[in-house]
Amino acid sequence: MSRFLNGYYEQLKPYVPGEIPKESGLLKLNTNESPYPPSPGVLECFNRDAASLQRLYGDPANRELNRVLAGHYGLSADEVMATGGSDETLELAFMAYSQDGVAFADETYGFYGVFADLHHLDVKLIPLAEDFSIHPEDYYDLGREIILANPNAPTGLYLKREAIEEILRHNRDHVVVVDEAYVDFGNESMIPLIHQYENLLVIQTFSKSRSLAGARIGFAAGNSELIRDLERLRNSRNPYDISRQSQLAGVKAVEESSYYRRNCEKIIAAREWTVRELNQLGFHGPDSHTNFIFVSHEHLTGQEVYEGLRARGILVRHFDRERIKNYNRISIGTMEDMERLVAAMKEIVTNG
Repeated sequence: MSRFLNGYYEQLKPYVPGEIPKESGLLKLNTNESPYPPSPGVLECFNRDAASLQRLYGDPANRELNRVLAGHYGLSADEVMATGGSDETLELAFMAYSQDGVAFADETYGFYGVFADLHHLDVKLIPLAEDFSIHPEDYYDLGREIILANPNAPTGLYLKREAIEEILRHNRDHVVVVDEAYVDFGNESMIPLIHQYENLLVIQTFSKSRSLAGARIGFAAGNSELIRDLERLRNSRNPYDISRQSQLAGVKAVEESSYYRRNCEKIIAAREWTVRELNQLGFHGPDSHTNFIFVSHEHLTGQEVYEGLRARGILVRHFDRERIKNYNRISIGTMEDMERLVAAMKEIVTNG
């Protein structure tokens, strides 16, 4: 680092993304992307005249995208805010509501800790239970902003609506952010509750179930006052956060939601098949409600499984943190992808 860097940031540990392979032929099951292409209308947006789409700024208010999102979820346009990926939305929420500090699980999405360090926040880590579940009562009356990934990552576990409501009721003077990046894989969104709880902010992404990880689209849903808070911050740092092309693609993705629901059903079916097959090989993990599974083996270390798969051309996500170092997070691909994964796992279990 240079001698000019602000000294505070010398100790900052950036978020480490999943590996983006440079060589061809690898099966990429490490970053929870959809294995299916975007819907036909979205592909048409990307095949239009790219020169005109990229030459001009997009609408800084993202009005059309906000309008279709609001209609899809039964909200008014001032109760949603589209952003350049859900990570931007999350950071805005960290900036807006953490003046008394912030709380989140000890094993959860890694960017939460990075955002907290980046903005000099007081952090309370809430340990997951032995089985990686979240106990709602651990989040009662914390006197600070709460961030909940629901379902959680990398564990894949899910809190039911009633549990979230109890956390909201026990923290009425602070915002509870529910990060629903994986909500479309068989779970219930908290968005219908935003009219009941003024302290609820729900965040979703187009990167997982809507096959648009590269387009960088996320959004927040909450009461209009919360959304105005976030818009104030967004317009103070990056009002042109979504490209014209991505805005058009996002609108089409919402309009063609039935296409994505069918893809989610296929992913869920592939997930359940994969879990059954891996259980027979001695792999076990939490009951996933996402487009990934989180598994360990009774006789092999997580590193051994990761390296064995890497040698066979399959990328998964391995974490070196002590509590979860014997687990690997495996994204769910097509059935063909998962058949290839299971075949490789059989070789690893048999031959090492």
